[in-house]
Amino acid sequence: MKMYKTIEFNIENKIGTITLNRPDIHNAFNESMIAEIIECFEEIEKLNYKTLRIVILQGKGKSFCAGADLNWMRDVANYSYEENYIESYKLSMCFNAIYACKFSTIALVHGAAIGGANGLLAACDFVLAHRDTVFSLSEVKIGIVPACISPYVIKRVGEYKSKELMLTGMRFNGKEAQQAGLVNWSFREKKLNAKLEDLISKLKSSGPVAVSTCKQLIYDVENEWTHEEAMENTAKMIADLRQSEEGQEGMSSFLEKRKPNWTVDN
Repeated sequence: MKMYKTIEFNIENKIGTITLNRPDIHNAFNESMIAEIIECFEEIEKLNYKTLRIVILQGKGKSFCAGADLNWMRDVANYSYEENYIESYKLSMCFNAIYACKFSTIALVHGAAIGGANGLLAACDFVLAHRDTVFSLSEVKIGIVPACISPYVIKRVGEYKSKELMLTGMRFNGKEAQQAGLVNWSFREKKLNAKLEDLISKLKSSGPVAVSTCKQLIYDVENEWTHEEAMENTAKMIADLRQSEEGQEGMSSFLEKRKPNWTVDN
């Protein structure tokens, strides 16, 4: 497994865990961490379902992520417009790499999720947060906006809740983040771990190709297709899947009242 400087990545029982690894500064990200997250997800895309089913994104130490590294921000403030654009676009690429991942992604959030950290978690399929986590989309407080994270946050919480969170830069906790829709579930640690195990079990009991295809379906319906294209493409998709090896096994196991073969060693 490749070694990184700002993150860690390992796979166990078909679960890949990416750990933000700058705990001394609450996992604040800089250009190196952004590049390594992109590279890690590029490597993940090369893996198959026999190796990996789920990717968990978490932070080491006291916080999930405190947003942008202040030293990095100090440097980019002196960049030219073109240099700033390139750096910012890499950040957009980082969030999209998470959002477009073919495997199920889960953000496990604790401590603090400030500024751009909310892009990392919002780009994941599921977000579990400790209820005492401090959240803030605080960019307006320093005269900028949550630009690159906005597509993912707005998808999660909607236009008007985004206005409340983004325009005020307010701080809120895990339970309030759940109520806003930014996270799926928020509990104390014991219940949070139990919910994570339950979610992993549910995902692993589903067909791996079906889960990946369903992710792509949602992506295309939401971002790519017109309504007419969706009608045609979804009809083709279900016809293909009914004849696929996994689709045939799934339907046979259902009719024969047995577990499908992908649950034997999931």
